[in-house]
Amino acid sequence: MRIPLLALAALGLLTVAASAQQPAQNGPQNPAVKSTDQNNSSMPVAGKNSFTRGEARSRIEAKGYTHLANLRKDDSGVWRAKAQKDGKSTDVTLDYQGNVN
Repeated sequence: MRIPLLALAALGLLTVAASAQQPAQNGPQNPAVKSTDQNNSSMPVAGKNSFTRGEARSRIEAKGYTHLANLRKDDSGVWRAKAQKDGKSTDVTLDYQGNVN
């Protein structure tokens, strides 16, 4: 009696484990940055940002911005700063995908 009961319990566990797996989605929902030269969004994208302050500064400066001031990460994970570009003062952002706007 114990062997059929154990077999039934093992079968039940296998069924639960198999049904818990979810299929992969068709394509990414938030694609990785393919190039540091181009943005994949014209607006900053909210998300968990892993760029450090130094990396954020370097990426923004690489896009031609100078005199960065008040560089900070907001609640949406977007780095924001005041900067200058082409002699004009402007706001600049860096999102978790590397988009500088």
